[in-house]
Amino acid sequence: MENQMNPLFTPVHVGRYTLPYRLVMAPMTRSRAAFDGTPGELAADYYAQRAGVGLIVSEGTQPSDDGQGYLMTPGIYTPAHIAGWRKITSAVHDKGGKIFIQLMHAGRMNHPDNTPHHRQGVAPSAIPPGTGMFTMTGMKDIPTPRALETDEVRQTVDDFRKAARSAIEAGADGIEIHGANAYLVQQFFAPSANIRTDEYGGSIENRARFAIEVASAIAEEIGADRTAIRLSPGTTIWGIHEGAEGPDLYRYLVAELDKLGLAYLHIMHLGKDAFAADIRKLWHQSLIINRPGRPRDQIGTDVASGLADLEAYGQLVLANPDFIERLKTNAAMNEADPKTYYGGGAGGYTDYPVLNL
Repeated sequence: MENQMNPLFTPVHVGRYTLPYRLVMAPMTRSRAAFDGTPGELAADYYAQRAGVGLIVSEGTQPSDDGQGYLMTPGIYTPAHIAGWRKITSAVHDKGGKIFIQLMHAGRMNHPDNTPHHRQGVAPSAIPPGTGMFTMTGMKDIPTPRALETDEVRQTVDDFRKAARSAIEAGADGIEIHGANAYLVQQFFAPSANIRTDEYGGSIENRARFAIEVASAIAEEIGADRTAIRLSPGTTIWGIHEGAEGPDLYRYLVAELDKLGLAYLHIMHLGKDAFAADIRKLWHQSLIINRPGRPRDQIGTDVASGLADLEAYGQLVLANPDFIERLKTNAAMNEADPKTYYGGGAGGYTDYPVLNL
């Protein structure tokens, strides 16, 4: 396909923005923030180098002290966080890019050793995920979380709302709610993690309630056209099992979220194309699909088929700051180095080579 005919390189409306390309940098934890959650010194360079994609979605960023789970992840709820993120958003904007900050509450995917306050993690129910987590002193089992009281669930919704406001104050173009990958929002969906008996547990409607309340609160705070959400239907990692009702829960959830007029829905797609087609019919705004491990020769097929409006890529953009140029010129791609994904300095972060065009 000639590049000028390739739909990946055509403009697309996403919320209040017009993006030049239909390619997205997927959110990727890099664990290079300061211990207090302030983004690291190299983060502005890292994101600015990749500003040529249509849209950057930042690494998962905690909306509160209790939202942190992993070591050295950034926050967006203190003045220092806001100042740190402002450097990043300014650097991206200077390169003509757009960036949404992803709000991620880890929920039970938490180890107290990784957080400044060292408190027990919080979750829909007091059920551990049955896995380990890296800490400063090595791998440790994740302890049983504390179940949130009903009023604390509502306070957590407010934490997301305030963090979204802070993200906009920091210059972000919008926010993406992390409702995927076994973190707090998805923990509410899954009967294996949620055995609540209040209005946030039991029925499909109750288990979807937290996600809908978070999206509604943020949309009211910063505008629906700057609010987005990421979901991973069918994920079974870290003790998450959504059960036989899972597909129906997502159909209900997506239909309810669609009423809000959000900027986009970002789906981590695990291979059930018939179900993805159902989501496509239910969702009337921009749809981003991310297929982990997708081979290069299949890049663009979801946009070309109409299944998605945009496609998101993680490791390929991590390792190729000039991802767009390499696609356009059919140049070879750098290989990502998994040893440098998490923590460290410039190595494997801001030092990947670019083409000499």
